[in-house]
Amino acid sequence: MLRIDIITVLPELIESPMNHSILKRAKAKGLAEIHLHNLRDFSEDKHKRVDDYAFSGDAGMVMRIEPIDKAISFLKSQRNYDEVIYTSPDGQLLNQQTANRLSTLENIIILCGHYKGVDQRVRDHLITMEISIGDYVLTGGELAAAVITDCIVRLIPGAMSDETSALTDSFQDGLLAPHVYTRPAEYKGWKVPDILISGNEKKIDEWKIKNSLERTRSLRPGLLEHEGE
Repeated sequence: MLRIDIITVLPELIESPMNHSILKRAKAKGLAEIHLHNLRDFSEDKHKRVDDYAFSGDAGMVMRIEPIDKAISFLKSQRNYDEVIYTSPDGQLLNQQTANRLSTLENIIILCGHYKGVDQRVRDHLITMEISIGDYVLTGGELAAAVITDCIVRLIPGAMSDETSALTDSFQDGLLAPHVYTRPAEYKGWKVPDILISGNEKKIDEWKIKNSLERTRSLRPGLLEHEGE
């Protein structure tokens, strides 16, 4: 079973995504545990503040090291963690290969960035991995943590009703997924490719591979660079 502990200043912001769809199903089946921890609970400040001004004099507040250290230390006193992840716009870009690896772990901490970020000493001494979900800035790392969690948990065997579905997702084999169609086979004169309703599984598989390559080459050619395309 995978356990994910999320440390955040706004737990209410990500409560809903954790209680619906595949995440809800995975928790109900005992495949994953997701726990939210309010960073303010670890603050010794009488007002429960977890931020302060930057020594550099720059605008914006910085998350303090003390409450973060206390939160992580509290969790580590109860179990060993495989990764302590910090959500940051300058972290490594999340991709399917990273999600695949993380889905095989047992215990993960995700620290949600906020304000102007965290005291650098947190990143230097407490964090084992930094992840970005894209080259843009969010108000906080809560939404990024929800994306990372969803991306990981859906890969756990049994989390999805059709366990083979995740294997055909975009990026699993380094390619975009092929086009998909369903009934009716014709609508307003718009037809499903004949090959997909032919019943010829070999030809259908060949079509899927060709379509995946064409879509990837057209839309995301960078994915093919490592293949020498």
